[in-house]
Amino acid sequence: MTNAPPRVPWFAAWWRRVRSVFRRETLGKDALAGTILGIESVPDGLAIGLLAGVNPVAGIYAFLFGMAGAAVLTSSTFMAVQATGAMALIVSDTDLGALPDPDRGLFTLAMLTGVFMVVAGVLKGGRMLRFVPTAVMTGFVTAVGVNIVLGQLTNLTGYAGRGPNRVVRAIDTLANVWLIDLPTLTVGLVTIALIVVLTRTPLRSLGLVVAIAAGSALAALFTSVFGWDVLVVGDVADVPTGLPAPVLPTFGDLAYLTLPALSLAFVGLVQGAAVAGAVPNDDGKPADASRNFIAQGLGSIVAGVFRGMPVGGSMSASSLVRAAGARTRLALFIAAIVMTLVIFVASGVVSLVAMPALAGLLMVVGAGAIKPARIISVMKTGALQTAIMAVTFVLTLLIPLQFAVLVGVGLGIILFVAQQSNRLRVRQLEFHDDGRMREIDPVATVPPHEVVVLQPYGSLFYASAPVFEAQLPAVADDSVGSAVIMRLRGIDELGLSSVAVLERYLTDLEAHDSSLWLVVPSDRVRELLAAGGLLDRLGADRVYTSSEWIGEAVHRAHHDAREWVRQRQ
Repeated sequence: MTNAPPRVPWFAAWWRRVRSVFRRETLGKDALAGTILGIESVPDGLAIGLLAGVNPVAGIYAFLFGMAGAAVLTSSTFMAVQATGAMALIVSDTDLGALPDPDRGLFTLAMLTGVFMVVAGVLKGGRMLRFVPTAVMTGFVTAVGVNIVLGQLTNLTGYAGRGPNRVVRAIDTLANVWLIDLPTLTVGLVTIALIVVLTRTPLRSLGLVVAIAAGSALAALFTSVFGWDVLVVGDVADVPTGLPAPVLPTFGDLAYLTLPALSLAFVGLVQGAAVAGAVPNDDGKPADASRNFIAQGLGSIVAGVFRGMPVGGSMSASSLVRAAGARTRLALFIAAIVMTLVIFVASGVVSLVAMPALAGLLMVVGAGAIKPARIISVMKTGALQTAIMAVTFVLTLLIPLQFAVLVGVGLGIILFVAQQSNRLRVRQLEFHDDGRMREIDPVATVPPHEVVVLQPYGSLFYASAPVFEAQLPAVADDSVGSAVIMRLRGIDELGLSSVAVLERYLTDLEAHDSSLWLVVPSDRVRELLAAGGLLDRLGADRVYTSSEWIGEAVHRAHHDAREWVRQRQ
């Protein structure tokens, strides 16, 4: 008997992790990567707040506190938890203005979203993400990209389109081109052009910051020299010179915010799972999805407490900090420190950022979310997947995103059920004298005085029942004195609809002096058959239970059925 290794005290394990972060050989690279991410996150945070239709400063707070709060627990070392474009659109569609205190409503929404994420992590909800098909996510992400682009037309053009959704407002903008403010449009287009060009130079992600600064400088030039007013952040929000005081949620708003919080949690968790897969850990260890859920929830709660928006895993920020050379999660904390310094030192500069420049940044981000190659790959998989993708895309464009997310989940479930039911196939087993079995296509009609052994493959839950019944050999007038053996090997669950199919099949066989025999794989399937009343009709002598010896039970059933048929002749 060997002695178990001594348990390491929790504080010793924690100290070991801390020392692994503060290593001399990685500190410089983490500092550089964190500085780049922190500087880039300031205009990004403002832009996300703008996209959400809230105080743009709430976007900065979400980036700062959400990233720092989640980095404490994430299983994925380089996962940057920030407010994302998809989540911002859901916030925009939530109509926080209907609440008595919209600002407190936003912070409460962030905290409630975080609570749902934590609950999902505690309940090991990471396993549920596999039920979200690619077709649904492709349609949703593509529509989010289009929504981001269309949603910024007002800030890009200076004309507020009218209509019930972003598509109609975009059409109204195009129909009133002469009302567009040219200085505002010029600042936005120049910023877009600079982003496209500068991000392809050695500046890379810092090109975003340079482009925003250049666009804002152009706006200042238009205002001071030519008297052409261009909206800036300071015109729509007071940029603070320090960190915010914590706030408590407003419990009276919880009922109103539950549905959007659930949608935000789902979107954030899906995006976080995508980040974990795309930005792996250096040590090769797979990420713990449920732990990442809890970490994202903590980040969203912290962001809400400190007056920020809901947050989730950000693919762009995670990829940026990794590409910038980060070696440990310390880079994320350094990024948060850099953002804090910007707030303390350069709040006046932040207030001068031009709104059309931020709109241009968001439009580039939205366009980048549209992946034609992925759309084409879904279309190649079949008409059903293409239809699901198209429906998800259209709904996401036309209805509020919190409802579109739930509809997408429902479509995913429908797609899963449809695929599983259509995969069912029935084969026939042909027995040879040397004991071997051969699979063949089932006969179209049960022949007279014969033993037919059928083997279904796939799922026999409720949606598969019509497919199962259609593939069974027909019982004709001359199908007399025969035995049909149904071998249910590999079937773990059996819906009552499929049991009813077997009951109807038994009735047809008995009407022609034939019978049905069953080979069941487990007591669980036997219980399900009994619940449907089929075992009572068959009797114990026509139901066989599989053993550890493959084929032993079906050979016994085949032998006994042949003897039964011989006696009937």
